[in-house]
Amino acid sequence: MRKIIIFIAAFLTALIANAQTPWTLQQCVDTALANNRNIKQRELIRQNNEIAWQQARNNLLPNLNASAGQSWNFGRSQMVDGTYRNINSNSSNFSVSSGITLFDGLKMKYEIDAKMAQLKLSEANLQKIREDIVLSVSSAFLQVLLNKEMLQISNDQLKLTESRIEQQKSLVDAGKLAEGELFELYSQQAKEELNRTQAANTLKLSLLDLAQILELRDFEKLDITVPADLVENELQLLSADAVFASAVKTRPEIKSAELQLQSSEKNIQIARSYYFPTLSFGTNVGGGYYNQVSTPLSASLGFNLSVPIFNKFQVKNQVRSAQIDVKSNQLNVENAKLELRKTIQQAYFNAVAAKAKWEASIKSVASSTEAYRFANQKYEGGRANVYELYQAKNNLARAQSEVAQSKYEYVFRLKILELLK
Repeated sequence: MRKIIIFIAAFLTALIANAQTPWTLQQCVDTALANNRNIKQRELIRQNNEIAWQQARNNLLPNLNASAGQSWNFGRSQMVDGTYRNINSNSSNFSVSSGITLFDGLKMKYEIDAKMAQLKLSEANLQKIREDIVLSVSSAFLQVLLNKEMLQISNDQLKLTESRIEQQKSLVDAGKLAEGELFELYSQQAKEELNRTQAANTLKLSLLDLAQILELRDFEKLDITVPADLVENELQLLSADAVFASAVKTRPEIKSAELQLQSSEKNIQIARSYYFPTLSFGTNVGGGYYNQVSTPLSASLGFNLSVPIFNKFQVKNQVRSAQIDVKSNQLNVENAKLELRKTIQQAYFNAVAAKAKWEASIKSVASSTEAYRFANQKYEGGRANVYELYQAKNNLARAQSEVAQSKYEYVFRLKILELLK
């Protein structure tokens, strides 16, 4: 069933790509999670840990074994009555045995707990990789959105210049304007065509980056959907303390460190269990044939007690080593929490700075728009030259670019805080 679902997902992915349908952020995330090889490898590790946990539970069960043998003797052989005769003989035997450990200092119980902690640890590591992939896809997706907007700004600026050239040509043809006035416009047009080409190439490279994260072969057909109300759909900017209070309970790296600590604590109990005696119970039933004569069935059962007396201090040192591991993992948990708090605080202040930059750039666009409008009026009134006009126009384009960059940076910083939470 799982293979069928993966095949259908791959088929739909190829169908979407061939149809050149723009991808949403969620489609990009789902595809990356389905294709990523690191996730697949971590999933295999999780499956192995699950098998190890299941085997640790199965070790509580009794064992059951059967054996059989056939032998041929030539020359002097012992008979059934205990005498020896110089004849050839053959014999067959078979037996069935079973045994179970009744007490081992609770070692098997602690091993089950330790394997469960390792299973949960592998699940936390898998979740960490998934969240890292989501962040990488989101970053690449937003970069494509930014480059799309930058290309649109370049196109708009070029269209304005081309429109201005057509207007000036009509004035030159009518003899109302010197032809030399067009040279500045042609120079500006060449610069803006270069800017558009560079913006288009940057967009292609960002699409390639996104396609590589998604592990798609054909990025030429990849396009994305620009979300409506991009910023308004994002979560509100929460305080660093609020994000940390939630993250410390749910983040996989914290869970991973805590589960590693739990596993090491169980290892202390496993090591201590070797101080205790081991009690087991076993039974055996067997019989056979000698020269085609059956021998009576025999049965046995009994208990076996093994008491450790002196083991060259191996158990003591194993316990000490396990205790050191616990102390080390306790420090790892504290370090993980400190690193998480540091990461969240940095992400929060980066988001605050990005928001302030975005708001300032919006004001800059308003001012630059008004400055360009005023310069255009002066130029049409003959009170400004074309250089002054296009200096104001370039300032407006630069301000618009800063708005786009700061907007997507703010969205990205919010996305980081959202994932950290």
